[in-house]
Amino acid sequence: MAEARRRRWKIQAVIGTLPMIAVAVGVYVIGIAFTFYWSFTSSKLFPNNNLVGLDQYRRLWSSDRWLVAVNNIWIYGVLLIVFSLVFGYLLAVFMDQRIRQEAVLRSIFLYPFAMSLIVTGLIWQWMLDPNLGIEQTLHGWGWTSFHFSPLVDPETAIYGLVIAGIWQGSGVTMAILLAGLRGVDSEIWKAARVDGIPTWRVYLFIALPMIRGALATAFVLQCVGVVRVYDLIVAMTGGGPGIATQMPAVYVIQMISSSQNVGQGMAAATMMLLPILVVLAFGGLAMWRRRRRAAMGATP
Repeated sequence: MAEARRRRWKIQAVIGTLPMIAVAVGVYVIGIAFTFYWSFTSSKLFPNNNLVGLDQYRRLWSSDRWLVAVNNIWIYGVLLIVFSLVFGYLLAVFMDQRIRQEAVLRSIFLYPFAMSLIVTGLIWQWMLDPNLGIEQTLHGWGWTSFHFSPLVDPETAIYGLVIAGIWQGSGVTMAILLAGLRGVDSEIWKAARVDGIPTWRVYLFIALPMIRGALATAFVLQCVGVVRVYDLIVAMTGGGPGIATQMPAVYVIQMISSSQNVGQGMAAATMMLLPILVVLAFGGLAMWRRRRRAAMGATP
């Protein structure tokens, strides 16, 4: 009787997930497959089946605009991920002190992530505008020698985008890592206090390695956000000055919409997918190795 009930619940669970499975297969898997296929065609305004081999990829990697976009995504990605994880963990440690009004502060820190990237970009465009934002405000207070307008200089514009990205992404990183910290066994904290270990050492050398799962989740989330960044660029710089803040996602959209070169855009989109697949592959391999070691350790 119990076995029949469990079997019935399994069937109901499968039926309930069928719409999600259909969407995942129909939208993501098939969409990715067509993206990959069209990257080997000469598709222009509309997709076609005229295969041209690796021509689109050769043109892609000979394009100065694409090379600038790749260089920018590395700068933006490394700085964003590192600083978002660092600031997110510091905020999580701060919130873990059982402070008053924790719910209010948590909402404040998470609010930027809930905002549209277009809104975030417009806010930071205004704040970094030398005629309106931070620089003009400090000039009005008497600090006339202060200069902070990274978006107007092609050499520093990418760092202005990094500032906006960190502001937008640190809050969700804080929430993920805080959940990990709250899951650490309380006995570990008691033992550390008994041994006289400073709190900062506990958070850095004991708690941090124990929340590897939360760190991996936050890392993957930030990586995906870096690869698909588009709205922030359009709202803040439009890819300028010149092509100084060009990004792969912007390149893909411009190729498909403005240049009407679907094949080139699909080739760029395929190259954007590769880093995500590599990260997921390494993450899956690491999880498989941990499970294998755990299984071997449990075997008598």
